[in-house]
Amino acid sequence: MRAKTRLTCPCGTVVTGADEDDLVVKARSHLGESHPGMEYSRDEILFIAY
Repeated sequence: MRAKTRLTCPCGTVVTGADEDDLVVKARSHLGESHPGMEYSRDEILFIAY
């Protein structure tokens, strides 16, 4: 199975990571900066990633 390294936030921002761990860190950073109060688990983030 390929690692998921990209996701598109519903706001339209594309988040890209070097690997799944990096993607989760960057997605959480985007959430904190652009969507304060919204929190997602690692599994939830990877569920919407591709």
